[in-house]
Amino acid sequence: MNIQGSVAVITGGGKGIGEAVAKHLVRQGAKVAIVDMGQADIDRVVADIQAMGGQAIGIQANVTSEADTARFIQATIAAFGQLNIAVACAGIIRDGTMLSLDKETGKVSKKLTMDKWQSVIDVDLTGTFLTLRDAAEAMVNGGWEGILIPISSVNKIGQIGQLNYSSTKSAVALMPKIIVGEFLMRGIRGIRCVGIAPGYTATPMLTGMNQEALKAILKDVHLDRLIEPQEIADLIGHCVTNQALNATTLEITGGLCYPGGIAK
Repeated sequence: MNIQGSVAVITGGGKGIGEAVAKHLVRQGAKVAIVDMGQADIDRVVADIQAMGGQAIGIQANVTSEADTARFIQATIAAFGQLNIAVACAGIIRDGTMLSLDKETGKVSKKLTMDKWQSVIDVDLTGTFLTLRDAAEAMVNGGWEGILIPISSVNKIGQIGQLNYSSTKSAVALMPKIIVGEFLMRGIRGIRCVGIAPGYTATPMLTGMNQEALKAILKDVHLDRLIEPQEIADLIGHCVTNQALNATTLEITGGLCYPGGIAK
């Protein structure tokens, strides 16, 4: 599938991986819709793309809302006439162990709250599902060739302190195989699904952390550095153009050898 002339919708497109993907696709000739919760982030990315000579629209939306998902899919098609690429980058982290103990009594002093659990499930899992579902519906009904790209994580195998996050990313990693299997069963051709599972990535959350803690993280990364968002964007661009990539989730970690807090 050609990126030139295609139309992409990118949730979480106002920063980080989503922003890098949007700008990469525009440089390759795509038109993009930037979907995010933060209007200031949306406006900045759209302005950057327009300054590059590209075409972009911005849509403030909550990916957990069916109404908002339908609205940003419809707005993308209204602006650009079709939809070919859907990248579900929107995600949040609300870390915490399931139980915390009082140091003196040894009894449970705190539990992972329902708010921390449900908010991550809603955004990272349900939001991804709604984006892929409604994008696929538009592609089928429009007769457009397309690709769905959910963002999983290397922590899909399990990360201590991330029971909520890892649970969603494990589920997201399975989506491509199930979705494409259903497409095959229903006779839907021309729409692929490829998941991307990044390792530790140079987003503000990691680059701004305590540098000694960052060194401790990187000691298990063979590449000895964080993955750049642009490297993930390059991989996503390759997935768009290579039709043989389908029904799978690809890891891009720089050689993370001990993911998930596995003891060495």
